[in-house]
Amino acid sequence: MAFGRSSRAKQRPVEPVTLKILVAGGFGVGKTTAVGSVSEIRPLRTEERLSEAGRPLDDLAGVESKSTTTVAMDFGRITLREDLVLYLFGTPGQDRFWFLWDELAQGSLGAVVLADTRRLEDCFAAVDYFERRRIPFTVAVNSFEGAERFPAETVRAALDLDPEVPLLVCDARDRSSVRDVLVTVVEHAQERALRAREPVAT
Repeated sequence: MAFGRSSRAKQRPVEPVTLKILVAGGFGVGKTTAVGSVSEIRPLRTEERLSEAGRPLDDLAGVESKSTTTVAMDFGRITLREDLVLYLFGTPGQDRFWFLWDELAQGSLGAVVLADTRRLEDCFAAVDYFERRRIPFTVAVNSFEGAERFPAETVRAALDLDPEVPLLVCDARDRSSVRDVLVTVVEHAQERALRAREPVAT
């Protein structure tokens, strides 16, 4: 009996590239919701109930129904392609937990800064954080019901964003909407990396 090679070569499983993305923004802006809506695994959450002691520190204007807060991080995972997996780390929003940000930011490819037009100033600190550390980021305006809609250029001017920073509108509850934002972050980070490698003209 003659044996020949199979016409179908056995393909090795693709070893995916894994990238770390931060999801940041102010208190109550939708970070936990965004990570949870897009994650293909059960997301890790470190939420605690808001206490009376914390009320003077946590501004609930516009998010009066919020009863919990992230005290360390949220964690989720999404496969964008067979060869590309994103690990998502949602940062805590309150100032008193900012000591965690430096550790969470280590090794990150880029970040999403979620914004709420009713409390736009709450994301100023996150924008400043990523600008100072030269971490590529995308601003995603979360579409809250009842929130006034503003033209993208108005929001961009209010946040004093560089022209290269992508700005999108999203719904943190919608998987495809959040996925689009994450794709934009990855593409923006890749473009920044390519520009950094370009030779300087003389």
